[in-house]
Amino acid sequence: MIDRRPQSFKNANDDSYALYTRGMELLENGDFAAATVPLGKVATREPGKSSVREALGRALFRSRRFAEAATEFEAVVEQYPTNDFAHFCLGRALDLSGRSDDARRHLAIAANLRPDREDYRIYRQRLLAS
Repeated sequence: MIDRRPQSFKNANDDSYALYTRGMELLENGDFAAATVPLGKVATREPGKSSVREALGRALFRSRRFAEAATEFEAVVEQYPTNDFAHFCLGRALDLSGRSDDARRHLAIAANLRPDREDYRIYRQRLLAS
C-alpha cells in the first residue's frame, strides 16, 4: 500500500494526520476558531512540525488571537529562519498584539527575503510610518 501522507507526516501516527487534515479543512473553509482545536492537538503532539505550527498560527491569527499566533510563527521562524511567510505573519501578529517594535524586524526580514512581494513592503512601510 502506498503511503500518500505528506512527507512531514510519514512518521506521525494516523490520528495526528487525521487531526491535521480536519484542521486544514476547517481552516480552508473559514472556520478559523474551530480549526485551532485539532491543529492545537497536533502541535502539542508534533511540536517540531512547522507545517502544523504555521497552520495553527494562521487559524489563531484569523481568530484574532494575535499573541498566540505570534508564538506559533516564532516557532516556525526559529526552525526555518528564511521562511518569508512566517516572518511576515509573525510581524503582523506582533504588531496587532501591541509589539510594534518587535514586528518591524520581522516585516523587514520578510520584505528583504521576498522583494517581489508588494504586500510585505506595504505592511512594512505602514509600520515604519506609524
